[in-house]
Amino acid sequence: MFNTSVATNNRSFIVRWAWREIRQGQLWLVTLALSLIIACVFALSALVIRVEVIIVDQGRSALTADSVLVSSQPIDLSQLKALSTDAVKVAQQIRFGTMAFSDNGMQLVSVKAVDSGFPLRGELNLQSADTALLEHHVKPQQLWLAERLFSLLNVKVGDVLMLGDAELTVSGRITQDPELSFNPFSQMPTVFINQQDIEAVGGVQPGSRISYRYYFSGSNKSLADIRQQLILTPSQRWLTENDAGRSGDFIERARQYLSLTLVLVVLMAAATLVLTCQHYAATRKTAVAMMKSLGATKGFLWRWLLTQIGLVFVVAIVIGLTLGLGLEWLLRYPLQNLLPDQLPAMGIAPFAISLLLALLIALPALGIPLSRLVQTSAINSVQVSTIAPTSSRLAWLLLLLPVLAAIVWIGTNFLVWLTLLGIVGLLLVLAGIGVAAIALLQRVKLGAAYSLALSRVNRSKTKTATQLVALTCSLMLLAVIGLLRNELLADWQNTLPANAPNVFALNIAPEQQQSYLADLDKANLTRSQGYPVMRGRLVAINDQRFYATSNKAATDQAVNNTEINNELNRKADDDSVDPALRRELNFTWAKTLPSHNVVTKGQWGKTEGVSVESGIAKRLNIRLGDKLAFTVGGLEFNATVNSIRHVEWRNMKPNFYFIFTPDVLQSFPSTGLVSFRVGEQQNGLLNTLASQYPTVGVLDLRMMATRIQGLLAQVSWSLTVLAGLGVVSGLLLIMTLLRLSISERQTEIQLYRTLGASRKRIAATLWFEYGIIALLAGVIAAVGAEFIVGLLVVKGFELPFSLHPLMWLGLPVLAIGLVYLVSRTQIKKLLLPLR
Repeated sequence: MFNTSVATNNRSFIVRWAWREIRQGQLWLVTLALSLIIACVFALSALVIRVEVIIVDQGRSALTADSVLVSSQPIDLSQLKALSTDAVKVAQQIRFGTMAFSDNGMQLVSVKAVDSGFPLRGELNLQSADTALLEHHVKPQQLWLAERLFSLLNVKVGDVLMLGDAELTVSGRITQDPELSFNPFSQMPTVFINQQDIEAVGGVQPGSRISYRYYFSGSNKSLADIRQQLILTPSQRWLTENDAGRSGDFIERARQYLSLTLVLVVLMAAATLVLTCQHYAATRKTAVAMMKSLGATKGFLWRWLLTQIGLVFVVAIVIGLTLGLGLEWLLRYPLQNLLPDQLPAMGIAPFAISLLLALLIALPALGIPLSRLVQTSAINSVQVSTIAPTSSRLAWLLLLLPVLAAIVWIGTNFLVWLTLLGIVGLLLVLAGIGVAAIALLQRVKLGAAYSLALSRVNRSKTKTATQLVALTCSLMLLAVIGLLRNELLADWQNTLPANAPNVFALNIAPEQQQSYLADLDKANLTRSQGYPVMRGRLVAINDQRFYATSNKAATDQAVNNTEINNELNRKADDDSVDPALRRELNFTWAKTLPSHNVVTKGQWGKTEGVSVESGIAKRLNIRLGDKLAFTVGGLEFNATVNSIRHVEWRNMKPNFYFIFTPDVLQSFPSTGLVSFRVGEQQNGLLNTLASQYPTVGVLDLRMMATRIQGLLAQVSWSLTVLAGLGVVSGLLLIMTLLRLSISERQTEIQLYRTLGASRKRIAATLWFEYGIIALLAGVIAAVGAEFIVGLLVVKGFELPFSLHPLMWLGLPVLAIGLVYLVSRTQIKKLLLPLR
């Protein structure tokens, strides 16, 4: 009974002692570092779940299903019915082109014949004239028209329209089509009918160009089973969310930034944890020696230390998870309009990941210095000596656990590995540059305090190099987080600025082009140049053809063309062939290249030349001077590559894989294309243009542009919050580093004071020492950050890179300012009168 009471009292005493250690500030930095790791990992891992939902949901909404099977031939319906269960819903669509006639005009239209189940995802909004209620499914005997068809055909709701062979009454207008196509070159105004009316319309005939689409919605496992059961022919292919959604690229880059920033924040917090743990172990050395001299066993010391660490973890978990929940909400808040009303449950994954990662980082950070601390000899209570080294096997084992976990966690994330390898490579270089710079500074004479500071720095080169590298890395990581955010935002703003084009006019007849452009200029609309457009194929590079054909005489050209077309159609179904070779492309000719294209190689010529987009040039290994063969309308011609261009496909401007000199394509028949921007108050202008030029197709992308710009604004806020979190982590690391470094000077300063050094001389020496380290760290960090950001921007995000001159001045000033703010109070304490 007595022993039990004594044991209980011992445990209670140890707990009270451990709690006092935390309250008195010995362990608060360790607690803060652990809390920051838990909060960051929890918030970002929870947010990744939300972002995944955004990407998948947007992509599937654009598909109108979870997965779509596209086929040029119908599929056996009985097979589909067998697959259609409660777990999987199936809808169908047949798409073809036909003519629509009214009493006042005619127009080529894209007919979407759907069943009553379409769409399975997204919203199809159909509005009739006599009700404000929207319909979301197409019923038999209904005909729904795209908005611009009302002006093109001069019809209204209730009028009779001849669609192919059938006469149908106009039911209303399509106010939202979830399958809106973003290809201005192939866009025709859309009409919706029910599949039961296809036979009356007569659009499905032998030889007709028809696309059959089968939509599936269900669990991922059910969809995977369907993919295995359906054996595809060469003319069939699956579409998933990765094949749709224009905003996916922006969100994907934002997600990459989230992952990268998470790693950098964890690195800085982990470095803070390592420094604070080492400092704590150093400050407890005398206490451990005293306890050993009084008979304390290693078992008691481990219970004492582990109790403190256990309390630290409990407090850190409470603070970290509380901060993490608030941070996750703060990061998610600007994305609330994009997230579904019922957010998916995050489960226990963010909790488990954050706690496990904190534990893996804390194991070597705490385990190694504490195991050395326990080995402290009792003689340290009367004579200062170093802490006994811990077992190298234990140290390697503790380090191996987080390393293996990091390898598994990062996996194949190329961007993160690129950053880590760059940082590791720079560490050695930075240390060498810093030591060399300090050696050069010795040649400068600025007085006794300056010389004493340099002497102090040179006496402990290892410690100086460690401080310099740590401070440099902290500043460098801060700069990397901030610069990457700015690079992404600048890229997005340049890609889709506020005045970006939002309307395309296409199929402009050559005789109408000048008058159409003049009308746009008369209305003071911002527009692109007019482009002549024709459809064609790339068929050979330097006489190496992409299909088998024979060399026949020119009189057999028609036969050759038939063989070529048949072969190319077969190639179009081959997934191993580059997509640009499996379909017709849009060609244009111009006297000068578009101003929004950047020539990266070569120079634009005047005759027999072609400029090639850099992406397709890289994929097909096309070089300057190569001779390319093309076909347009069955006629083959050649052109020589005179330049390679970088094309930004996301900027909603007319862009082309191939742009030819006028002499190559000027004789081919073409139609005109122009993009322009229409303001909110200019809606009537589109109707006026449609009535004046009834054969000109107009693609209105205002809704899509507004959605993407709103998305960018919201994602930008999340990146700003995250960058701010990274700054806080970096500042915490810098403050910890400086505080610990200055506190180590206490004994040395007391010795200087005892030998008669004045407070002014000592203060000047300290300011010179830390000023030199701060200045060097700021300059070297600017070089390292520029290198890392350039590597990430070019290789990771595939963006153009430019230097950041303001950072070269700002980072050294920031370093000196931080050193001054953090060191001022500490140095004053060191200079207090001796007692």
